[in-house]
Amino acid sequence: MMNCLLYSLFLLFLSATLISPSLGALGKCNPSDYKALMNIKKSLNNPYHLASWVPNTDCCNWYVVECDPNTNRINQLTVFQGNISAQIPSSVGDLPYLETLVFRHLTNVTGSIPQSITKLKHLKMLRLQSRARGWMNLSGPVPNFLNQLTTLTYLDLSFNQFSGSIPPNLSGLKNLGTLHLDRNKLTGSIPESFGSFAASIYLFLSHNQLSGPIPKSLGDLDSQVLDLSRNKLVGDASTLFKPNHAVDRTMDLSRNQLEFDLTKVKFPKSLTSLDISHNKIFGGIPEDIIGLDLQLLNVSYNRLCGQIPNGGKLQSFDNTSFFHNRCLCGPLLVGRS
Repeated sequence: MMNCLLYSLFLLFLSATLISPSLGALGKCNPSDYKALMNIKKSLNNPYHLASWVPNTDCCNWYVVECDPNTNRINQLTVFQGNISAQIPSSVGDLPYLETLVFRHLTNVTGSIPQSITKLKHLKMLRLQSRARGWMNLSGPVPNFLNQLTTLTYLDLSFNQFSGSIPPNLSGLKNLGTLHLDRNKLTGSIPESFGSFAASIYLFLSHNQLSGPIPKSLGDLDSQVLDLSRNKLVGDASTLFKPNHAVDRTMDLSRNQLEFDLTKVKFPKSLTSLDISHNKIFGGIPEDIIGLDLQLLNVSYNRLCGQIPNGGKLQSFDNTSFFHNRCLCGPLLVGRS
């Protein structure tokens, strides 16, 4: 009887050991983080990209994750450039100390962003994007619940298949310094609330199907980069140009249907890159443009008239920056090409 009892206890111990790894086997890895990561690997169909995620080993030594050196909790998960066909696992929400979450340039990640991500109260960077179309294929609307990630400083959802309108409540992310929603299938207007983003934001909304006028509130935005190109925006964009702005270093409004008098525009002194090509902009080029330290300028394919100012950095641009306008004239238009 005693031998049977001892044998039964041995089997029970062996079973528990196989199911739940010992703390010694996990090394520095927190057991709950280990469990979440193993669930993530399973949900991603055990890809070769995660081959280093060997059961019953220290997850702090695994590829694509990092542990905080003080707490040994997983604070980064960066899955980049692999052959993975799956959805983003809801288990990512079970890594409560994540500061960086990246799924980038993967072959076929589909579905939507799991709501469990809102449990990540320390998340600073969320990057779910690719470098070209046909890789990441997240779809559906951009979730309203992203505004619950109040510690975010960087949000990149570019090169996906997101559709519908942009959630106005994203402007409630007061720590956000960069927002990439470019190269999706977003429709509707740019939210008026976007004028209340934090100063010096990098805002990319290009290559969508956004329509309607540009909100006047964006004129109050001190943006390092404002890229609204390749949409269906209409009307007056002159309110975006304010001479007292501290930043506004790069502005791309090209390939829309904007229509306003460029003559009346006062450029911010810090403007270094301006592309307003392929619109319906009329008037002339203001003389004060020669005082700007421009690295890029393109006003082509508009309805501009008059003499092109001569001097400053304008001398470094060829005629392709000015051609296909109604009646612009001057040496730069007939110069080198």
